[in-house]
Amino acid sequence: MTRPAPPPGAPPQSPDAPPRPARRPWRFLVALLVTVALLVVGARLAWAWLDPFGERGIDRSGPAILTSIQDLSRFQAATGNFQVVVDLQRDAAFLPDAIKGSRTLFVGAGSVDAYVDFAAMPGGALTVSPDRAAVTVRLPRAALAKPNLDNRRSYVYHQQRGILDRVQEFLSSSPGDQRELYVLAERKIDEAARASDLARRAEQNTRLMLEGMLKSLGFQRVTVKYADQP
Repeated sequence: MTRPAPPPGAPPQSPDAPPRPARRPWRFLVALLVTVALLVVGARLAWAWLDPFGERGIDRSGPAILTSIQDLSRFQAATGNFQVVVDLQRDAAFLPDAIKGSRTLFVGAGSVDAYVDFAAMPGGALTVSPDRAAVTVRLPRAALAKPNLDNRRSYVYHQQRGILDRVQEFLSSSPGDQRELYVLAERKIDEAARASDLARRAEQNTRLMLEGMLKSLGFQRVTVKYADQP
């Protein structure tokens, strides 16, 4: 059997040379897929960099205005940090929870300051011995300030709402109102602070502060008593 003649200009082939293998089509397909992937990645990077529909925040608020200054005579002697989980559930009388009802888990974190008000000291609260070696100070009991809830560490952990509640919230002028949750969290933190030994710690710290300060003024014996102590 005779071999076909090579085309004009083609290099001569040896009669024993094997035929040249045909190109595989999958190589072209892989190259096409790689090219498409590179184009997609490049387009996404360019879109993210240009960000044609990106939003930006503009602070148009005015400067803060000082409305008043109040002189304080309190000695803040201790601060307690508290955290509470508020579990608030609302149910309808004759409807299932999936239709009407809600349950919200709210994590409230805040602090309570304990202080001694020096302005409330009674007359003759400071008694000095004739030789000025001893002094007795009578103070009012420590009090607790209003809980200070930290907005950065307080958040809604979980929330379930019925269909009617979702529609009502959507139509409401103030959706997602969490004032009740904050009020409940503050009340529970206040109760926990009053049940703790925060006030006693504040009185102890105040006593140590006054003893150190008065002894540095030359008094050898310093006695600090509170209102109901003999």
